[in-house]
Amino acid sequence: MVVWGNARQGAPAAVGHPDLPPQRDRVLSRIEAGLDEPIARRVFRELRTAIVTMRIRPGEAVSEQDVADQLGVSRQPVREAFIKLREAGLVSIRPQRGTFVVKISVRQVFDARFVREALELAVVRRAVAELKAADITLLRSNLDEQTAAAADKDPGRFLDLDEAFHRTIALQVGCEHAWRVVEDTKAQMDRVRYLSLADATPVPRLIAQHVAIVDAIEARDVEAAESAVRLHLREILTSLPELATRFPDLFTDDTPANLR
Repeated sequence: MVVWGNARQGAPAAVGHPDLPPQRDRVLSRIEAGLDEPIARRVFRELRTAIVTMRIRPGEAVSEQDVADQLGVSRQPVREAFIKLREAGLVSIRPQRGTFVVKISVRQVFDARFVREALELAVVRRAVAELKAADITLLRSNLDEQTAAAADKDPGRFLDLDEAFHRTIALQVGCEHAWRVVEDTKAQMDRVRYLSLADATPVPRLIAQHVAIVDAIEARDVEAAESAVRLHLREILTSLPELATRFPDLFTDDTPANLR
């Protein structure tokens, strides 16, 4: 089981991405950077990232002791992180057998996207009314970094920036709890998003959609902002069927009957 470092041999070819570069020091620095958070939450974030980016793949076992040793923490916060991963639908804890990463649930992706759209539409309406010029500048700086990550073909970095983009909008208008709900429900979505970056969903298209969201907020155009958010968050509905067909070993075929 690998929490940091390159993905397992063979995994990059399976998902269409090059080996990811982060090393142990980089992982530990990310954990240390969130010192205002409980250790279990920080461990959860690191494990979540490893699962989303396929460094820990569906069906693979994860060990409390291995994770504790690699991250330099005790087993208790790791145990708590495992519980949160189970609640997020990323792992299955089987008594006397161990903890295993689950396959991507198509149904859970649809459910999470529905919840996320409802919340982010509410957030963007508030953003149109409340975001200031300095906030817009911050978002455009993030967009510049997204463009650089796309040019460097760094999917992990792009996903981090994508996450920061949406989180910034929510936090700058005082919707921290709404963002936490989004964050806790979209783990399955994030795995699909990572898989889609190879070719199913071109990164330049996603960046253009982000630009449209910022432009609409800056123009104080509520209707345009809502339309831009809907278009962006429904992108996954186009890529999901293709990815589930291409990588059947990564998905659980539980597509809702009305969407078959």
